[in-house]
Amino acid sequence: MTTTASTATAAKPASPMRRPAYRRLMVGWVATNLGDSALYLVLAIWVRELTGSDAAGALVFLFIGLPALLAPFAGQLADRVHRRPLLIGTNLGTAAVVLTLLLVQGAEHVWLIYAATFGYGLAAYLTAAAQSGLLRDLLPDEELAGANGIFTSIDNGMRIISPALGAALYVAAGAWAVIALAAGGFLTMAIVLTTVRIQESPPEPRLAGETYWHELSAGFRALLADPLLRLLTIATAIGFGLTGLLNATIFPLVEHGLQEGPAALGPAQAIQGVGALAGGLCSAWMLRRIGERRLVAWGLALVGLGTVVAFLVVQWPLPEAWMRWVGVGALQALVGFGVPWVIVGVVTLRMRLAAPRLQGRTSAALNVSINVPQMLMLALGSALLGAIDYRWLIAATAVGVLGAALAVALGRRLDHAAADPDV
Repeated sequence: MTTTASTATAAKPASPMRRPAYRRLMVGWVATNLGDSALYLVLAIWVRELTGSDAAGALVFLFIGLPALLAPFAGQLADRVHRRPLLIGTNLGTAAVVLTLLLVQGAEHVWLIYAATFGYGLAAYLTAAAQSGLLRDLLPDEELAGANGIFTSIDNGMRIISPALGAALYVAAGAWAVIALAAGGFLTMAIVLTTVRIQESPPEPRLAGETYWHELSAGFRALLADPLLRLLTIATAIGFGLTGLLNATIFPLVEHGLQEGPAALGPAQAIQGVGALAGGLCSAWMLRRIGERRLVAWGLALVGLGTVVAFLVVQWPLPEAWMRWVGVGALQALVGFGVPWVIVGVVTLRMRLAAPRLQGRTSAALNVSINVPQMLMLALGSALLGAIDYRWLIAATAVGVLGAALAVALGRRLDHAAADPDV
């Protein structure tokens, strides 16, 4: 009996949940995501109501996306200072920035909403860079996939719950209630971080003769130095970048695929959120069995397959409403399920291969590689909608994403012990 019990214990996969510090970070992550996901949508609605302009409301999303251009500077800072104090200060500062929104009284103060949106968007990149290094110092290699899978699941779970919660609070009590929720989340994270004890890797001084710009670009160079990490980074940038075209077609897709109005986007997005939550929860289990490369390949393949379904749904509309919902639900679920596999695969490989004091810069570089192409392709797709049939954009997305998946699948020769621990 003793031998059997010991064998079962030894075979049990390592989990970050057994570490009190990680569990506390997880509580803080839930709090910040709850408030953040509720706030960004409400800000767009708020600006739309204050100004009466759809374009002014849409600018909120631009100011959320723009800080991606400054992410390398955030990563550089995270690698050159102690991370726990930086995270505490950043969360306190973000709470203060969010609370400035209480000063908004009318359309003349919309600039303050844009400024606060940019500020808390930038703080998100700084937090991600510092937290990446903190997790790397806290967890051994075998627990990284589980940690990334849990955090990804929290992200996607909050995206299902929080927008509806934020909208309900906004209607019932006004913008101040959502502002209080968001600020409270950041304050909670700051308090949680004061209770976390961790042995951090010490900040490293700049090497003799190394310029600031060379140091700043170290994250990008690290992503490109390892052949497998380079392949996954480029494939993810291409695959996720092309989904920007798909995002640009979302309203025509709902109109022609579901034959419904824009309000149907809410339930459709909820289906994607449920798929993403499920994908995140099983991502660590899959990674342990197939490794990072194949997890990314399968994730991209699922996103590409979902895009193929999107094309079929709009190319040959189904006669019954329930059939149309099944088709759109299938594409949303496939895309939602596949995205966490890609993220967990490439992020886990990056965290394992990068040195402790390159975690911030490689995290920022990967975020730039994913978010900037997606933002640019979204802008391009929106501009092209008036010139070409939106179905061509969906078809181009499907071909490109499946091509990226195939490239990763064919990269088996790049597998090595550092990349696939089970090989």
